[in-house]
Amino acid sequence: MCHVIVTCRSMLWTLLSIVVAFAELIAFMSADWLIGKAKPSSSEDVDNRTGGSQEPYHPTLGIYGRCTRISHMQLSRRDTLCGPYAENFNEIASGFWQATAIFLAAGIMILCAVAFVSVFTMCVQSIMKKSIFNVCGLLQGIAG
Repeated sequence: MCHVIVTCRSMLWTLLSIVVAFAELIAFMSADWLIGKAKPSSSEDVDNRTGGSQEPYHPTLGIYGRCTRISHMQLSRRDTLCGPYAENFNEIASGFWQATAIFLAAGIMILCAVAFVSVFTMCVQSIMKKSIFNVCGLLQGIAG
């Protein structure tokens, strides 16, 4: 009975470790870190199909990506273009954002390594008399 509980706990921990690693990666890639004020609608923002105005446009900025409005695509519902604004590390918005990129990238790498190792904890639970769970938990705390 006790072995079943430990196995279920380690499976849950493994699943949550993988989910958190992917969530951090998605947050890093997101362009929605800063969301600007809604741009006022103009006569060119009228939706030709309904006659009403489209949703207000909010410019966004992420660590290295942004979303901007494409003015020449009026008939399409997809009038924003999202992608990287920084071609290299020095073009990231500020020194603080560069430090954020470094720390987040390091944290994501640690979390991905822990998620990878956690799969193997189903078979091996200790190495050199050290619990893999304790070591990986410490690494997750550092990454967070």
